[in-house]
Amino acid sequence: MTAARFELTRIPLVKRVLKSRWFQWALMTLTLPIFLLAILAGFFGTPAGSRNFGIIFVWIVWWALVILIMVPFAGRLWCAICPIPAPGEWLQRRAFITPRAGGKLFTLGWRWPAHLKNIWIQNFSFLAVALFSVVILTTPFASALVLTAFVAIAIGTSVLFERRVFCRYICPVGGFIGLYSQLAPVEVRVKDAALCASHHDKTCYRGSDEGYGCPWLVFPAALDKNTYCGMCTECLKTCPLDNIGVFVRVPGKDLATTKARRLDEAYKAFIMLTCALAYSIVLIGPWSVLKETAYAVATPAWFLYAFVFLAANLAVMPGVFLLCAWMARKISFNKFSLRRTFVEYAYVLVPLGLAAWAVFSLSFVLINFSYAWQVLSDPFGWGWDLFGTANWTWTPYLAGVQSFLQIPILITGLVAAIGIAFRTARTQGVPQRAALPIVAFCTAFTTLLLWLYV
Repeated sequence: MTAARFELTRIPLVKRVLKSRWFQWALMTLTLPIFLLAILAGFFGTPAGSRNFGIIFVWIVWWALVILIMVPFAGRLWCAICPIPAPGEWLQRRAFITPRAGGKLFTLGWRWPAHLKNIWIQNFSFLAVALFSVVILTTPFASALVLTAFVAIAIGTSVLFERRVFCRYICPVGGFIGLYSQLAPVEVRVKDAALCASHHDKTCYRGSDEGYGCPWLVFPAALDKNTYCGMCTECLKTCPLDNIGVFVRVPGKDLATTKARRLDEAYKAFIMLTCALAYSIVLIGPWSVLKETAYAVATPAWFLYAFVFLAANLAVMPGVFLLCAWMARKISFNKFSLRRTFVEYAYVLVPLGLAAWAVFSLSFVLINFSYAWQVLSDPFGWGWDLFGTANWTWTPYLAGVQSFLQIPILITGLVAAIGIAFRTARTQGVPQRAALPIVAFCTAFTTLLLWLYV
């Protein structure tokens, strides 16, 4: 325990649970049937999205759980229990719970190409899903196809490549969860880096009879941010020195330094920020023609929509921010390159983006969550009433107080972004006035969202 963090695994019960091989397996086997039901409902259930389990429980219930609770407060906890990689991982291990000797994996063992060891594939895969999101979020069959494709790719990569390549480099959901998990108040870290350095077997990475090497291809001793740690706790099980723990820490600790900031992660921040704004305009805004256009895939109007959407994500938003970074560099006579200035300041968008997604999610989750009770009793829309809730009427929750929830979230995101901007200037060794163009960008974005929602 230090002034900055508290080790949860010092509590005997917590440590015993997290080191148990049954714990993660039990959680994954709970989420897998729900996931399979969502796929089956999409293929064989009613085409009405509001009456289909696949639409309501994936894009309303699961989304609310992840973006409003898990990511802000537990980081990548969802990745530890996600059912998508489970079939491929079990096939790769040829075991469900008890590991094979030495943590042996049954795979062709291909190495992931070095030039793809980044999150660019995750960036573009998320953009692809986002481009067709109006269809995916409202059409059960399309949603089921996408979820099935995720499972198929996860199984295929588990057969061909080492460990969880799908989760680390491909999964579009994992990309943004990793980015925003830097804000979470929990972390998995080594207790004493010097002790790791003196331990030559490196079982936390290579595996042992007690468990598997890090599925995420991360060496725990070098872990300094949450972005690529799936919180699977394999390292807790395989470390013979009891040198790895789960800690509660100051939220956003990973953003306190400019160390290891990267262009692919910066672009993920831009994509998430732009998509939050686009979704707010298209799905929540009063311009119904935009939603109709986004739904009318392959029409001339949709191609124009697709061009504007992609240009906004890949050029317009990053371009405006690049101008702000250029101004920041000129104001302070910064000796760093424009690219470095651009990348380092881009991380101020992490709390701003998470706040934007939170207010967007609240706007439709609270309105539509009551559909969950109906589809819980009648998941396929076939007229069942398993739990007596199929005929419960649709009721928007907290309809009159949404703004009172959204405003403080946006302001909190803005304040955090401004704080990181000034900290970045200090880290670069330049006057804090250099951050003012970045602060202006964040303020303008927040003002636009406040106008849209309030």
